[in-house]
Amino acid sequence: MEMSIFFAKLWGSFFVIFGSLFIIARQLGRTIEMTEDQAFVISTGYITLLMGLVTVILHNVWVWDWPLVITILGWSTLIKGIGKIGFPNLIHQQAQRFKNRQWLSAFLLIFLGAWLLWVGF
Repeated sequence: MEMSIFFAKLWGSFFVIFGSLFIIARQLGRTIEMTEDQAFVISTGYITLLMGLVTVILHNVWVWDWPLVITILGWSTLIKGIGKIGFPNLIHQQAQRFKNRQWLSAFLLIFLGAWLLWVGF
C-alpha cells in the first residue's frame, strides 16, 4: 500500500501541475504544435516510456480498488511512450484532435490529479 500512496502522490502532483499549466500558460496548445517535430515527440517518448515502465514494474497491482487506477495509468503511459517512439506521426495526428478540447482535457487532468492527491494524503 505504501507504493500505491507514493504513486498517488506522484501522479496526482504531476497531473495537477500540468493541468494548471495547460490552463494558465496555455501550454497544451504549444505542446500540440510541438508534435510536428518528430525529434520532440521521440525524445518525450523516452521520458514517457520510462515513467510508465517504472510505474508498471513497481506497481502492477490488479485489485478492484483505487490502486487499479495507478496500474492503468502505468500501463497506458508505457504504451503511449512506445507509440511516441515508434509512431511519432500517429501521435501528431492524435494531438490535432485535442486542439478543440484543450480546456476539457486540462480540467479532467486536474480533477484526476486532485482525486489522486486526496487518496494519497
